[in-house]
Amino acid sequence: MRIDFHFLVILASAVTMTLGATYQRSSQLAGQSFLDAFNFQAISDPTHGRVNYVNESTAKADGLVSVANNKLTLRADYTTKLSSSDPGRNSFRIESNSQYKTHVAIFDIAHMPQGCGTWPAILGANWPNEGEVDIVEGVNDQTPNKCSLHTSSNCTMPSSRSMSGTVDGTDCYVYDNNNAGCGVDINDNKSYGPKFNSNGGGWYAIERRSSYIKIFFWERTSGSVPSDVKSPGSSINTSNWGTPAAYFPDTYCKFSTHFGAHNIIINLTFCGDWAGSSSVYAASGCPSTCVDYVNNNPSAFKNAYFKFNSLNIYE
Repeated sequence: MRIDFHFLVILASAVTMTLGATYQRSSQLAGQSFLDAFNFQAISDPTHGRVNYVNESTAKADGLVSVANNKLTLRADYTTKLSSSDPGRNSFRIESNSQYKTHVAIFDIAHMPQGCGTWPAILGANWPNEGEVDIVEGVNDQTPNKCSLHTSSNCTMPSSRSMSGTVDGTDCYVYDNNNAGCGVDINDNKSYGPKFNSNGGGWYAIERRSSYIKIFFWERTSGSVPSDVKSPGSSINTSNWGTPAAYFPDTYCKFSTHFGAHNIIINLTFCGDWAGSSSVYAASGCPSTCVDYVNNNPSAFKNAYFKFNSLNIYE
């Protein structure tokens, strides 16, 4: 049997990259430092939601952003009944001041927004030219969490990959399949919504490299949380993290032309293209129509908030 030495070198290199790498911490964010590392985007919602993204001064005045015990809370308004002429429910969309390519980001999340009509997300993006990576995303309290890529044309994912999640679409092109992207459903019903919150939250992490993107999730009560995730230090080694929840390799997608430097974006919208789709909303078991419910039931959104313990970024 003839063995090609060059093939072995290439194969060994690919295996090493797939297993992970060591990174050094570039940002340690919690409470006020977390807030200072981001800016508020008072823009029209790109997903056409029943939302009014406010600036930082309005968010502070209305109690939509707060820092206590070195934790950052971002929430939507839950006291105002809306009329049809109002622009939408006041909420937040924040974007990191820095951009990232090769990096690891670990989000320690104590609570995420819940409620019918809600559509929270944590993502990396510089849309539309540099692609999007959705780390946390879901609607109407429906588990599990969905991770996905949204790209320009000619980017697809293999149907079989080394991950614990379940493939939900392999075509990443935004203009195919109503911008569903190439998704992965995390194989854990405590990864999103009320079940995530009642379990004390957990950790989400993204590892992005030139040849792959991995997303990890650990429940708060899991016994398998890596020590450098649970107690972040000055460096991490992702090769010790095990099988990712979602794995996106560059097998059929040239990352250098589909993904550029990304800002981290954290937002909460309502209804819109996904959560407000009549079929999606009805299938969620939510009452009324999405827009009517969001307009007329402010108290339903008392738990529509993110609470972050920390965000650690490594490069």
